[in-house]
Amino acid sequence: MSKSGEVSWKSENLGKRRWAFVVFLGILILHGLAILIFTRGFLLTRTELSQYSHCSDIQQSPCFSPPQEDQMVNHSKGCWTKPAVDRIVIIILDALRYDFVAPSTFFDEKKPWMDRLQVLHKLASQPGSFAKIFKAIADPPTTSLQRLKGLTTGGLPTFIDVGNSFGAPAIIEDNLIYQMAKNGKRVVMMGDDTWVQLFPQHFNISHPFPSFNVKDLDTVDNGCVEHLFPYLYQEDWDVLIAHFLGVDHAGHIFGVDSTEMIEKLEQYNGILEKVVDVLESQNRPGGFHENTLLLVMGDHGQTINGDHGGGAPEEVETSLFAMSLQKNPSSLPSETDSSSCRLDTEKRKICTSSIEQLDFAATVSALLGIPYPFGSIGRVNPELYALATGTWNLDIFTPESGISLSGSERWMQNYVNVLCMNTWQVKRYIDVYSASSVIGFSDKDMSHVSDLYAQAHDNWLHTKEAVLNCKSESCSTLLPQLKKQVEAYANFLSSITALARSKWTEFNLKMMGTGLCILVLSLFTHIFTIKKLDKLCSCYLPRGGDFVVSFEAIFAYAAVLIRSFSFLSNSFILEEGKTASFLLATAGMLQLRHAIVKKKMFLEGLLFVLVVPLLRFGIELGQSKQAVNSLFLKSFASWTVSVDNGTNLWIYVADILPFLALVILAYILYYKSITHSSCRGIFKLVAIGTIFASSLIALAWALDGNLFSPSTVIVDIKAYWIPRIIYVIGLLQLILLAISQLFGKEKTSGWEEDTIIKATAMLSAWSSTIIILSGKQGPLVALAAVIQGWCVIRLMTLERAKNDYYDSSTSYSSPVAKCSLLAVCLFFCTGHWCAFDGLRYASAFVGFDEFNLIRQAALLTIDTFGFSHILPVMGLPLIVACRRHPEVQAEKRKPLFFLQLCQVYLMYGLIMAISMTLTIICVTIQRRHLMVWGLFAPKFVFDAVGLLLTDLFICLASLYYFA
Repeated sequence: MSKSGEVSWKSENLGKRRWAFVVFLGILILHGLAILIFTRGFLLTRTELSQYSHCSDIQQSPCFSPPQEDQMVNHSKGCWTKPAVDRIVIIILDALRYDFVAPSTFFDEKKPWMDRLQVLHKLASQPGSFAKIFKAIADPPTTSLQRLKGLTTGGLPTFIDVGNSFGAPAIIEDNLIYQMAKNGKRVVMMGDDTWVQLFPQHFNISHPFPSFNVKDLDTVDNGCVEHLFPYLYQEDWDVLIAHFLGVDHAGHIFGVDSTEMIEKLEQYNGILEKVVDVLESQNRPGGFHENTLLLVMGDHGQTINGDHGGGAPEEVETSLFAMSLQKNPSSLPSETDSSSCRLDTEKRKICTSSIEQLDFAATVSALLGIPYPFGSIGRVNPELYALATGTWNLDIFTPESGISLSGSERWMQNYVNVLCMNTWQVKRYIDVYSASSVIGFSDKDMSHVSDLYAQAHDNWLHTKEAVLNCKSESCSTLLPQLKKQVEAYANFLSSITALARSKWTEFNLKMMGTGLCILVLSLFTHIFTIKKLDKLCSCYLPRGGDFVVSFEAIFAYAAVLIRSFSFLSNSFILEEGKTASFLLATAGMLQLRHAIVKKKMFLEGLLFVLVVPLLRFGIELGQSKQAVNSLFLKSFASWTVSVDNGTNLWIYVADILPFLALVILAYILYYKSITHSSCRGIFKLVAIGTIFASSLIALAWALDGNLFSPSTVIVDIKAYWIPRIIYVIGLLQLILLAISQLFGKEKTSGWEEDTIIKATAMLSAWSSTIIILSGKQGPLVALAAVIQGWCVIRLMTLERAKNDYYDSSTSYSSPVAKCSLLAVCLFFCTGHWCAFDGLRYASAFVGFDEFNLIRQAALLTIDTFGFSHILPVMGLPLIVACRRHPEVQAEKRKPLFFLQLCQVYLMYGLIMAISMTLTIICVTIQRRHLMVWGLFAPKFVFDAVGLLLTDLFICLASLYYFA
């Protein structure tokens, strides 16, 4: 066989679908392996110890034991400390922002959602201050699963648990609920079913309700109300937990600044008022609520658009309201009182304080007299403890001791002993953790911890001596000594918390390094394959003139590297969308300059530049976290931001623009597909289906307006039937395209035109589903993507001089780089960002109310990555198909076409892999950064999913296009 014949034979075989699919599948496996290994090293949970606290452990502590009669038979009477309360009612209002509870006078500006829980203001302002409002600070990530786990274990969250938020595993380490059940406390739960998933065997009675349908604001809340009030009149429980979800769901769907949110808060105000009335009616002497503690709290906050999961102040700041039915709280020493007092709108004095959610498990354990969870590192909060304990006799000494203390001294002495237990337990846990864990804490850290504990312990010996020496006479030095002891314990506990927050997670650097090396290997695989294809393409492309690398190609390489290396800075990660839009605008300006110099395609260059600011506008709105929900998720006139409702012109513009964009898209599809002579059979049927689906989308939006009465039939058609019909149409279109690929005849000529038709059909099949999930922003974003894509294709001809010679990869580097930057801009301008609060959970329930994990996950994935990953990958063949090579002989065009198409996909995958590589390097370097779990880890997860999704769709595209 001659050399030219051999090259032709190899090229024909390399152009076959099977070869391309094997290459892309191999890259997908390589990327998957790299990400899996790196993830196993990076997203490790802390070591969960199997040890549990026991009542008998108190004998090992240096602290005072509670009176012996409380320990002899019934541990529920008192174990480590004497119980301060008999019963606790815990009402959790999911996603309860701090400004939902605190008076509006505590903030710079009054908002519509403030001052709605007036019953809490009334109780907190009554003389005697038996009730108090706390700002509760949560640790990110602020997903419900992690917050419930943190509240009950007293430990810090681990990022890996975010992946379990939709399927909570049972907690196996020591926790508050376990200690309650083990020590005779009868626990009743109602509401969010996450509790029974976390604690499947711990409740005496449970009434769980499904929690994942965010469109349902009332089912869980109504279930709580149904069961809550009957139990308040019964005596067969010690701890009652009611977890309401309405505020959380209202935030996800409608946002904080919405009528639905205000109505839900006012409903809660009425519920809480009734709860307080019932409790107070039963708190007479001898009544079973005589010594009950009411806690109304949130598990986390939420942003203005109803999202949570990150570490923004709005997300980590929630509320805790505590009310003691004893109504005789003790007076705190000024050193431990952090209250801030102001007058509310009714001129009532209200004081608020702060509490770490980390302290919740230890504080409740101390109040109930049960052992602290073994892994708890929180501190018994003095203000909450004082509110519940009051000035009643909490002496830890037997009456025979003859010791007489004043009220403040008695409370301080008891609190110091509680902190002694608290500190001893935390020190014990840290010692065991460091000895049992693979890495543990460093010798330097342990030495510092031991020194602090030794100082506190030595001081405790002096404090015990002072207490025991203080008989019936007044001891002027006792209270200062107790205050000094509290300070010593507080220093130790705060140091432990700071140490744990900085070094809690164990990183396996070997696995992280291995994953990084495999990913770097994949980069070389991409580059090697691309250069190999360059050589094969050179057999078909005529060589003429000098070999050059255009300035546009150099800028494309630079833009990819600039964007990737920007991930090494947390500030640039936060502004990633703006960085991408800046680079895209710069590329557009270069193209416009080139067009002006060459005096052609000025319109395309100008249009490309003008659309970028519109994308940037969408990015600004999406990243601002202000009214994003009303812009991107609501489907009525107020979807525009800061539009005066009284200005009818803007209302009409806001309503008309999405319809106009939808009509333009349908016309473009009609003109390019249905009227085209080459579009026949299945492809024409797919185009007709998309136009019909577009008309259904327009109908759904029209039904949502004021033209039709909101009857049940109209609501069902708009909310359920139209989205489901569109999903079915899209699925049938994809099935038809797959059938056409399997049984269609391979064309020997006109493959460029055939590829254009196939790409248009594939894009149209996906577009309807993506648009309806995106809401009214969908057609506008889709139209912007179509315009930019058309400009990129048209402007390719400017980049090649007539007598210059280019590598095939060099000639496509600029358009492929622009497509990747455009994809990033589309991700951010659709209201997403690389954080779990950047997911639009409501899109998973478009067309459905009931929760199904696979279906909802698929819809959420399509909404999140549809515009930015699915459509760009499926549309890349248009870049090659629209670029003609008249200088190439007719019989050589087909193999050249498919080689270049394979090259384009490899280049696009290379850009994604480079970004992923720099992200991995970034999170490796910043693994001890304060924002590692709030910023860097979510960025890693989103990039990893995006890379794997891109690789998967490239594999599918190779089966579809490489025929």
